[in-house]
Amino acid sequence: MEYKASHRYARITARKARYVVDQVRNMPVEAALDMLRFSDRRAAPMIAKVIKSALHNAIQEGGADPENLVICRAMINEGPTMKRWRPRARGMAFPILKRTSHINIFLADRSEVGATAKKEN
Repeated sequence: MEYKASHRYARITARKARYVVDQVRNMPVEAALDMLRFSDRRAAPMIAKVIKSALHNAIQEGGADPENLVICRAMINEGPTMKRWRPRARGMAFPILKRTSHINIFLADRSEVGATAKKEN
């Protein structure tokens, strides 16, 4: 069974957050949280918070064992972009794009992830 948590409208660009998520995808939850704890990327605390939320959802809903959970899917999608204007010379204005993203983390039991990988091969 998969357990999901998401953070919508996170104030970070999807491109920068994907760099961090690519490092923790398919890792055990505890190892991923340790890696994120020592990462200096701005997206790391946001992603760690979503992973912890998914972990607590797994414990609350299904009574899953935290040591057996793996990050089976992690997606970062673009959210809406806020547009602001910066005044420039000669009465012009340049746009500033404040991008947002949607962070989705899915956890699954280690045995289930291994079983689906064997079926695909």
